[in-house]
Amino acid sequence: MTETIDIRLLTAEDYFDLKESMVSAYPDMAGSYWREPTISRLISLFPEGQIAITVNNKVVGCALSIIVNYGKFGDEHTYEQITGYYTFNTHDPKGDILYGIEIFVHPDYRGKRLARRLYDARKTLCERLNLRGIVAGGRIPNYEKYADEMSPREYIEKVQDKELYDPTLTFQFSNDFLVKKILRNYLPHDESSKGFATLLQWYNIYYEKDADTVRYNKSTVRIGLVQWQMRDYRNLDGFLEQVEYFIDAVSDYGSDFVVFPELFNAPLMAEFNQLDPAGAIRGVARYTEQIRDEFVRHAVSYNVNIIGGSMPIVIDEQLYNICYLCRRDGTYDHYIKIHPTPSEVFAWGVKGGQELKVFDTDCGKIGIQICYDVEFPEPSRILSEQGMQILFVPFLTDTQHAYNRVRFCAQARAVEMECYVAIAGCVGNLPKVNNMDLQYAQSAVFTPSDFAFPVTGIKADATPNTEMIVVADVDLVLLKELNAFGSVHTKKDMRKDLYEVKWKK
Repeated sequence: MTETIDIRLLTAEDYFDLKESMVSAYPDMAGSYWREPTISRLISLFPEGQIAITVNNKVVGCALSIIVNYGKFGDEHTYEQITGYYTFNTHDPKGDILYGIEIFVHPDYRGKRLARRLYDARKTLCERLNLRGIVAGGRIPNYEKYADEMSPREYIEKVQDKELYDPTLTFQFSNDFLVKKILRNYLPHDESSKGFATLLQWYNIYYEKDADTVRYNKSTVRIGLVQWQMRDYRNLDGFLEQVEYFIDAVSDYGSDFVVFPELFNAPLMAEFNQLDPAGAIRGVARYTEQIRDEFVRHAVSYNVNIIGGSMPIVIDEQLYNICYLCRRDGTYDHYIKIHPTPSEVFAWGVKGGQELKVFDTDCGKIGIQICYDVEFPEPSRILSEQGMQILFVPFLTDTQHAYNRVRFCAQARAVEMECYVAIAGCVGNLPKVNNMDLQYAQSAVFTPSDFAFPVTGIKADATPNTEMIVVADVDLVLLKELNAFGSVHTKKDMRKDLYEVKWKK
C-alpha cells in the first residue's frame, strides 16, 4: 500500500491520534502526555507553531512551539518556567525566539525521516516570522547507560564526535543544532537523562534585526565595473566628463555600485610631466578632493554608490593612495592603501595607510582593498570577521603577470572569506606620463566556489584590454546559505586554537 505523507497545522480534532503517538513515543515516561485542554490552548494561542505530520491522514508525530522574549529567561531556565508551568502565558507574539516545547514521532513510523520534515517545517516558520532562531531543551536518553563513567559534558562531546550514539542528541546535531549549555533539573522526572538536558539553538541566518526598515533588505546587489581606458584628456573638465559618462551608463542599468580602477586619474599627470615622477604625482593630487566632491554629487543624482577607484592625496606632507566610498545618501568615507607597491614607494614615495574597517552601505557590508592589498590574505580575514559581504578591489597593473597576481589572489579571497570580490582595472597606455606607460586589465566579479555559484567562480568578466563596463548581480542570501550549509566552511573551520589573525593598531 502506498503511503501518503503530509505536513500541516495541528487541529483540536487530531488530539486522540496525537495522544496515541505520544504515549508510544515515550514508553519510559509513563503518563507523560499532553492533555486535550492543553493542546487546545496551544492551538488557540499560536496555531502556526503547532505542526503535525500525517501518514495516510493519521497524525503520527508533531512539533509544538511558542514564541518567547528570550531575554526574560536567559540560558538558566527549566521547562516549567519557559512554558509558564504549562499555561503558555510566556508566549509572546512579539518575542524573538521560537521555543520548541515538543517534538516526537510514533515509533512505528520512524526511519522515514519524518522528524527531519518536522524540523524543516519549524525552521521555515522561524525564517518566515523573522525570529533570531530556535531554542529547545533536549533530552539525552542514553546518558543513563554512561552516567557512572562520565559527566554529561563528556557524554555530549562523545556524541558530537560520533563515538557514542544518542537517539535524540545525535539527531539534533544532524539538524544543525548547537549545544549552548547543559541544564540541570530541566526535566527532573526524566530518569533516562538523569535530570540533565541540553540547551540547543539553531540560528536563523536570514534574521534581520531591522526588518521593518529599508536598509539591508536588499538581497540581490547589482555591481557595475568600469574598465577605464587611459587616454589624454584636455583638462580636468574633460576627465570629469568621462567620469560622469560612465556613472550615467552604469546607473542606467539600475546598479547599486559603480567601481572605478586604481589611479584612474593618472592621465592628469601629463600636465606635470616636466616634473620628476614624485612631483608629478603630487601635482595631480591637487585635484583629488575636487574629484571626490563630484563623486559625492553624482552618487546622489544618479542614485548609485560609487567606489571611487583610487587617487593620490597629500596628508600632513605625506603622499597616500586613497579610495573614496561615496554613498547615494550623500555621505562618504575613505580607505587608504595599506600596502604600496615597491614601485609606488621608489618612484613616488607613497606611504601605507594605518586603518582597516568594513563599511556599512544600503546593500550590506563591504570592504575595500587597493590592488597590492588583496595579495595579503590577513586583512581580508579581518574584514571577513567584521561581516564583509563584498570586497571591492580597484587595481592598476602594467603586465599580465602583475594582473594575474591580483586576479588569482582576489579569487582566493572569494573562496577563503566566502564573499564576492569585484576587481576593476585600467587599460591602454599613457605615452606622455612617466611611470605610467602600459596597463593590462580584465575586470571581473568573483564568487565563492560551491554548488550555488558558477563552477568557474567567475560571475562576470570583461574583455581583456578593452574599454567597457561589466554589470553583474550578486545574491547576498547565497552567502548566508554558504556560510551555514556549504560543502566546506572556510570561515568557521579556521583552527583558532592553533593560530589567529590580529590587527595590532
